[in-house]
Amino acid sequence: MKRKGCEDDEAFKLLQLSKEDPAEASGDPEEEELIIADYESDDESKTKNKFCVAEDDEDDDLVEEHVTKIYYCSRTHSQLAQFVHEVQKSPFSQEISLVTLGSRQNLCINEEVRRLGSIQRINDRCLELQKNKQEKQHHEEGVKRKRGPAKSVCPYHGAAALQQLRDEVLGKVHDIERLLTLGRETHACPYYATRFAVPPAQLVVLPYQMVLHEATRRAAGVQLKGQVVLIIDEAHNLSDTLSCIHSTELSGVELCRAHSQLTQYSERYKSRLKAKNLMYVKQILFVLEGLVRALGGKVGQNPQSQTTQPGTDLLTINNFLFKAQIDNINLFKVLQRYFEKSKISRKLCGFMEKYGGTGVTPHVQTSSNKENRCTDGLNRYLQTLQSSQSTTPADQKGSAELEKVVSASPMMHVEGFLMALTNSNTDGRVVVHRQGTLADSSVKFLLLNPAVHFAQVLKECRAVIIAGGTMQPVSDFKQELLFSAGVGEERITEFSCGHVIPPENILPIVLCSGPSGQELDFTFQNRDAPHMMDETGRILSNICNVVPGGVVCFFPSYEYSRRIISHWEASGALARLSNKKKIFMEPKKASQVEQVLSEFSRCIQRCAVAGGGLSGALLFSVVGGKMSEGINFSDDLGRCVVMVGMPYPNIKSPELQEKMSYLDKHLPHSGGRSPGQALIENLCMKAVNQSIGRAIRHRGDYAAIVLCDRRYSRPSTLSKLPNWIKDQTNTHTTFGPAFAALRKFFMDKRQKQP
Repeated sequence: MKRKGCEDDEAFKLLQLSKEDPAEASGDPEEEELIIADYESDDESKTKNKFCVAEDDEDDDLVEEHVTKIYYCSRTHSQLAQFVHEVQKSPFSQEISLVTLGSRQNLCINEEVRRLGSIQRINDRCLELQKNKQEKQHHEEGVKRKRGPAKSVCPYHGAAALQQLRDEVLGKVHDIERLLTLGRETHACPYYATRFAVPPAQLVVLPYQMVLHEATRRAAGVQLKGQVVLIIDEAHNLSDTLSCIHSTELSGVELCRAHSQLTQYSERYKSRLKAKNLMYVKQILFVLEGLVRALGGKVGQNPQSQTTQPGTDLLTINNFLFKAQIDNINLFKVLQRYFEKSKISRKLCGFMEKYGGTGVTPHVQTSSNKENRCTDGLNRYLQTLQSSQSTTPADQKGSAELEKVVSASPMMHVEGFLMALTNSNTDGRVVVHRQGTLADSSVKFLLLNPAVHFAQVLKECRAVIIAGGTMQPVSDFKQELLFSAGVGEERITEFSCGHVIPPENILPIVLCSGPSGQELDFTFQNRDAPHMMDETGRILSNICNVVPGGVVCFFPSYEYSRRIISHWEASGALARLSNKKKIFMEPKKASQVEQVLSEFSRCIQRCAVAGGGLSGALLFSVVGGKMSEGINFSDDLGRCVVMVGMPYPNIKSPELQEKMSYLDKHLPHSGGRSPGQALIENLCMKAVNQSIGRAIRHRGDYAAIVLCDRRYSRPSTLSKLPNWIKDQTNTHTTFGPAFAALRKFFMDKRQKQP
């Protein structure tokens, strides 16, 4: 009853507001900002612009010309920082002008804005402050301003200060931390100063999404056409990143709230909105009703109380539009023109902030699947990067704030979903998940062809360098992202080189059986057998006897990790392991990763100093988890990496099955296997390569790699390992010779130490 009461209170509050006479508030500048401006169609704009050519030409003269430059992009800010530090150490650091771009969340120094936490709220507040500044300038120039209290402006946006910081940025190579310090010293915004520095810069360092997402690329001032050498590092993530950025999901809750909020908005301002605006608002409401109808629900009712028939449907875009009965709506016109020009999503967000409180209702907070009801693809990707790197309570608070914004202003995410539906019918699918109630149900756009969004980048650039340490297999990468984007074979040049370490510093072993002779076959049917789990425990026990420092053991999934560790606790194997090395486990929360890694490192350092007794530490982790990418287990932190089984993805996933079906239909078959089968194998081995690549991080480092599963011995599987690992790999059908090789490897290293 409390939940229902809160919903009724919010609805009543908005209803009362809609009955007020908007004319009474016409003198309120905040109220004026919520009104959609007069909308002009493209034809009307073209007619009007015929008489504005001279003015546009003058503006073009003020735009600074871009010099020929290199864009270097990678997945995370930490990877970009590593690159910048390498540039600083190079002989080119004194000769090159380098600019590092980042989001407002990373570069803002206005504490009032930073404390908002979420990406969306920081962006909105920053834009609002810039608008206030423009209005203040107009007022100072004699333009009459509407009555009302003076609005705050950002104190870090002075022209002279920005110019000074821009010159500082171009004069010396700086990382993001130094940019923030310089911004505070010069009282200038690093976010805008770095963007002003892009045209004359020779090297621009930026995260993936600023290159791969067209709208973000435009906003950042990134120009690729005809002059750019683009280096994309960590490129094994490229296909998944493109798919993630351009995929999006909406819950039934978000759809119902968007419809309710837009209805209240149009009711309140119907006397002040032009007929054309009201027409488009009605079309958006009609589309929202159709999306809710596709989930088996109705608007105007509590989504938590509406039951739906559980099930999952995979539909083409056209079939989904037909199912939702919105196939007669010109989505491109409604979306790209009206949403962009009217800024209705931002207007609605401001309306809710002013009149609807936080807009977070209890049924949103208690939804069991709320974590999966993400924002649009780009914001979800940005939030993923944040959660993978953030470890402080403030970051957790920011994540909570984002959930509030998602619930309060879902129209922005509706806008992203409708944009996704403008993709070609063959390039994507719509997944309709019905979970028993409308609130828990969702509709998701799944991008099947990432090449369609990469094609423009490839077309505009003079050259593109795609680099990574775990790019194998290259042939499948070329087929999915290059050939499918229209790139001819003659334009592609491949280059591969070995690792910086000498061959004797690595010992890769494929282990086909354990100490008792049990064959290692971690297929789904066999891996839960008690004798398989016992044999795995014996293997780890033997490894811990001869490997100094840290051992990192990767399991194929969180669920299997939980089951095998529970089995070892019951059998006593875990206690025996803990007598050899102190045991650490990958935490469930990203905020705890740094703490676990610090304790793991300190334990190894203490054992190395003390000697005797415990010999280092054993860390249990998960492939694809928080410690399988972006974490460096160098030197004693990772003297041995153990891979238990093969981490194949869930073949029963409807999304994965649809992706396989798409590849089988559109890509050529080769080597006696279908492209869909190749996708499954490649996803598995790319995950393996990322995990085992956590060890051996510099020229003098050394480590052993133990692959525990007979299936690793297959030639087709071995071929997917990086060459510098594959060339040194030995397959052992019995445990004895493998253990002898492992013991000799570390004895030799110990003897060579000074």
